[in-house]
Amino acid sequence: MAPLPGAELVQTPLQLYRYLLRCCRQLPTAGIQEHYKHAIRQSFRVHSDEDNPDRIQQIIKRAIEDADWILNKYKKQN
Repeated sequence: MAPLPGAELVQTPLQLYRYLLRCCRQLPTAGIQEHYKHAIRQSFRVHSDEDNPDRIQQIIKRAIEDADWILNKYKKQN
């Protein structure tokens, strides 16, 4: 499964945050959705002081890849 539409447009941390929350809506149960929403919030808190643009882009790329992997994981289980 490809990432959600718009993944290629994500350039800022706020856009990433919104994108990842939209990805959570694709998950099968409310419990799983809440788990990943919590993980997203925690990750943003941990990286909130990051100011290196290259590192921010690296984090964005990895987060989109991870979200794609998670969505594929749950699609295969159903």
